[in-house]
Amino acid sequence: MVFRQMAAILAGAAIAGFGVNYFTIANSLGEGGFTGVAILLKYWFDWSPGITSLALNLPLFFLGWRYLGKRSMGYTIWGTICFSFFLWLFEDFGSPIADDLLLASLYAGVTVGLGLGIIFRFGGTTGGVDILARLANKYFGWSIGRTMFIFDFFVISASFFYLGRERAMYTLILVFVAARVIDFVQEGLYAAKAAMIMSNRPQEISRLIVEQLGRGTTLLLGKGGYTQKEKEVVYVVVSRPELIRLKGMIKQVDPHAFVVISDAKNVLGEGFYQEET
Repeated sequence: MVFRQMAAILAGAAIAGFGVNYFTIANSLGEGGFTGVAILLKYWFDWSPGITSLALNLPLFFLGWRYLGKRSMGYTIWGTICFSFFLWLFEDFGSPIADDLLLASLYAGVTVGLGLGIIFRFGGTTGGVDILARLANKYFGWSIGRTMFIFDFFVISASFFYLGRERAMYTLILVFVAARVIDFVQEGLYAAKAAMIMSNRPQEISRLIVEQLGRGTTLLLGKGGYTQKEKEVVYVVVSRPELIRLKGMIKQVDPHAFVVISDAKNVLGEGFYQEET
């Protein structure tokens, strides 16, 4: 299991390192986080992003190892070393996409997001702001998201002054696309839909779901806030393609049923993703 995780993190780092060099740097775009800092130092002083990224993270390794725990930092250190190595290996690898910064930013967002998503999916990170954010959360109570947002804001602002307005805007597109791809890699493959069904015919709806969709249901005991009457509420989790069929079944049994549908991410269990142990 450990070897599989380390191998996956290595593969993700290779994809992300390739994307940063081949699309981001080759087209003079920026990034957020410590990678963005390393890219700016490349533009300003022609320093190797791989070496710079690793150098920036070394002090944080010691802080994280001491204050966040060895187990928590193990995959982070591995992911950071692998990512820095591939940033160095693929350095100056790539060429600008002629007169199409939008296409370059999309390619960069997809490849970097895919690589980082794989790293995160298998328990690693690329260090940097992630370590700072976790330390700030632990000792100052700052939210991880806010710390990362503030840091990225300053890095991208610096990119704005160096790269100019046009490339800074395309950098924002790159960062947004990468974030969406990361979410998809981490959760999208196993995302599903959860439905809460309030109906006067819950038993029939439940039976139809079990028989026709093969999904298990849970009958929850609810109470109307206005009527004060108790009734059963059907709760079920289905895959995205099954959602249309579920709506049709509910309408078939009770056209007046009240249904609440929400995203269900990281669904584990029978019929969905089975976490390996």
